[in-house]
Amino acid sequence: MPWTLPSRPPRPSRRSLLAGAAGAAGAALLTGCTDGRPKAADPAISLERRMREAAVRDSARLLERYDTTTAAHPALAPRLAPLRAAVAAHVSALSPAAPGAPSPSASPSGGTGAAAPAASGEPVPAKPEEALTALADAERSLSEARTIDLAGAPAELARMLASVAACGAVHVYLLTSTPGAKP
Repeated sequence: MPWTLPSRPPRPSRRSLLAGAAGAAGAALLTGCTDGRPKAADPAISLERRMREAAVRDSARLLERYDTTTAAHPALAPRLAPLRAAVAAHVSALSPAAPGAPSPSASPSGGTGAAAPAASGEPVPAKPEEALTALADAERSLSEARTIDLAGAPAELARMLASVAACGAVHVYLLTSTPGAKP
């Protein structure tokens, strides 16, 4: 008796393999691909939301500093108004969409000229020049923090943070430059 190779079972064709894979994919789609447990939030979305909320909080604190400085030094109001409006716009732009949320652009209440506590609990300096320097320091600090945050931010938020940080750097210049002086 001559020796023969043992017979193998027939291989499935590519067509049958593809048809089986398509069927399994279709069944998974029909069942919703869930195992009954709640789906975890997308980490990129929650990171972006956390970063936005922190940025809004920081801008809101800065907005409060503008308000308390204006309340303590009403003569500075015309100089601070456009900068304050930009910070209010940053709060709106960075906020996660919230319909019906109050706008932070409401004008600050009038002040008596006395030193008012800043948002951080520190009093606004009594001299207008020192108050402007304190605001510039707050703007500089926030601008630097936002620049550092760019590295971990999702692309669209990073672009926005970069723009807001650049605006803050311009605010520092405007707060520390003498009005009417040419650069």
